[in-house]
Amino acid sequence: MSMQDPLSDMLTRIRNAGMASLKEVSLPASKLKKAVASVLKEEGFIGDMTEVGEGVKKTLVLKLKYHKKSPVIEGIRRISKPSCRIYCGNTQIPKVRNGLGLVVLSTPHGVISGKKAAEMNIGGEIICYVW
Repeated sequence: MSMQDPLSDMLTRIRNAGMASLKEVSLPASKLKKAVASVLKEEGFIGDMTEVGEGVKKTLVLKLKYHKKSPVIEGIRRISKPSCRIYCGNTQIPKVRNGLGLVVLSTPHGVISGKKAAEMNIGGEIICYVW
């Protein structure tokens, strides 16, 4: 059976791996997943990101970070779904957990964090919240 929403699958795999205290999680690679993972890495939510394999069979391996045996990613939630897209302007970028969390946006300048989007004064599609 084909996957309807690969990005939701990625977020669920990260959430499940954190709850199971796994060191790393592997998932099928795509440009969007790579972009979201690089934002998570820049913001310090995951340790490392590597791509394994060639061609269609590429796999993305994410190393998870832990602080005192609990995962750094306490929660991760998909906001804009294929059935209902959610967009925000440059003044309506939401704060997650009073600024302690992260908003991942898909903008005309690529996939970036909410902080960067606010600095660049652009809005976009809200992909997910991470805290």
